[in-house]
Amino acid sequence: MKLLAIDCAANLCAACVYDAAAGKELGRSVRDLGKGHAEHLMAVIDEALKAGGTDYARLGAVAVSTGPGSFTGLRVGVSAARGLALALKIPAIGVTTLEALAAEASAAFPGRPVLAALDAGREEIHAAFYDADAILRYGPAVTTLAQAAGMAANNRPVFAGTAAEQIAAAVGRIFDIGPTSATADIAVYARLAAAKGEGEKPKPLYLRGADAKPQAGFILSRQDK
Repeated sequence: MKLLAIDCAANLCAACVYDAAAGKELGRSVRDLGKGHAEHLMAVIDEALKAGGTDYARLGAVAVSTGPGSFTGLRVGVSAARGLALALKIPAIGVTTLEALAAEASAAFPGRPVLAALDAGREEIHAAFYDADAILRYGPAVTTLAQAAGMAANNRPVFAGTAAEQIAAAVGRIFDIGPTSATADIAVYARLAAAKGEGEKPKPLYLRGADAKPQAGFILSRQDK
């Protein structure tokens, strides 16, 4: 089965074609955008399909990063994945950024527990803890730096994600550190999705509400006719 994976969770707009039977990537396209994923995603997908020597008709599934990450980017990626899956009559499979980062760290440090953690601002951290068998034991959840540091001190995990060095400094010890980016390599999402298979329809993982909220003074009261 050929699987298309897409990621708009952070600054990258990425897509790759993955051969699940052979366990290898066939082609990819990655653009470092920051913003503007909606305007570029379909072109990135087309480039990945061309690089992978395939087309939409030969896809067996679509994988997508579900977050936590960019509020708008997640909506773009998940909407595209679900739309393609519906049109092509194939499954859409969600993979969180934290599990992808943890998997990338596990590949570099096999058989070790992993704490995947993203700096969420406002002195908050989005975290997930996986044991040495890659089983999720905590999260994904919003936590504080002190709580994440306590978890790390008690378990001595490998760190992954943008908050990795911050947590290590808070503990005051040297830790093994995997990827420190806001998202994993696109092929990791593809590999994890291929192993998962079909499940619930993916939806954005928002661990807290949107930053932008309507101002109460501009909300019009409902008028009954």
